[in-house]
Amino acid sequence: MLRATALLFLVAVGTAAGHLARAGSARAGGGPFLLVANKGDHTLGIVDPVAGEQVAVVEESGMTGHEVVASPDGRNAYVPVYGNAGVGTPGTDGTAVDVIDLLQRKRVATIDLGRPERPHCAVFGSDGRLYVTTELTDTLTVIDPATNQIVDRIPTGQPESHMVVLNRDASRAYTSNVHAGTVSAIDVKAKKVVAVIPVSKVAQRISLSPDGRWVFTADQTSPRLAMIDTATNEVSHWVSLPGIAYGTAATPDGRSLVLALIKTNQVARLDIDTREVVGILDVPAAPQFVLVHPDGKIAYVSCDRSGKIAEIDLEQWKMTRLIEAGPMPDGLAWAKGRGDSRD
Repeated sequence: MLRATALLFLVAVGTAAGHLARAGSARAGGGPFLLVANKGDHTLGIVDPVAGEQVAVVEESGMTGHEVVASPDGRNAYVPVYGNAGVGTPGTDGTAVDVIDLLQRKRVATIDLGRPERPHCAVFGSDGRLYVTTELTDTLTVIDPATNQIVDRIPTGQPESHMVVLNRDASRAYTSNVHAGTVSAIDVKAKKVVAVIPVSKVAQRISLSPDGRWVFTADQTSPRLAMIDTATNEVSHWVSLPGIAYGTAATPDGRSLVLALIKTNQVARLDIDTREVVGILDVPAAPQFVLVHPDGKIAYVSCDRSGKIAEIDLEQWKMTRLIEAGPMPDGLAWAKGRGDSRD
């Protein structure tokens, strides 16, 4: 009896130690990390997703970064420093992209764009290059992350190109152009706009289905979603929503689209095939950015006014916890653990 009790005790201790080790992995510096752009205090927040805690903040170079992206190896974060004003309003314009080492938890470089640009959204292409929307010059600025040098500038053909997505082979880019109310379809290799797609008086965020068939962007003046067919570069479907949507993100299986309903303080789930809203959850005020974990089981939604990130179990369709972030959290990114291809 004593031997059995001792064995159970050792198993329990071992299990607890395993949980603690996993919870401490990000805290110790190895990742994986959930990254959050805290607009209110000009910092990048580094969140341990197992413990559900922001474990570090790194100060940005002087002004606010709204978005963040992680390098494919999970080592660095890139934060375009937008400025101190909203889209289309006067203010001080950002001129740089900060590079933050996630292991050292410090800014290790600032890429000077050479002119006022209001850089906003950054994405990595499968070609290994970093693409950044540079709003004031109606361009995508392309950076070689090995040298932190600008290697190209690609016109978007429209003002206020705010967000961007790339297809799998980085041959086609799509930008949302805020007060133009359009989406630009861009041939990346030819550096040519192949279509300008009217959407609304005001556009904002943009996302792409995993198979590259659909571009999604929400009308900011009416509760509806545009589904743009990338084969024709036209709005193929308008989907009615229970509220005006902001950020959206598709699940890896391509079946669902998760939407932040910014004015009703909710998150919705859309069945992409049937174009029906199949679930709604309440979240804290002003949900902004939606990030779906690479395994497709969890979504994270930044909630600007509350300083929190809502974690949503997509299998059970319920909010499982709220993670404290910095003030005014917005852009989110996933940085995989070093040496772990599963993250």
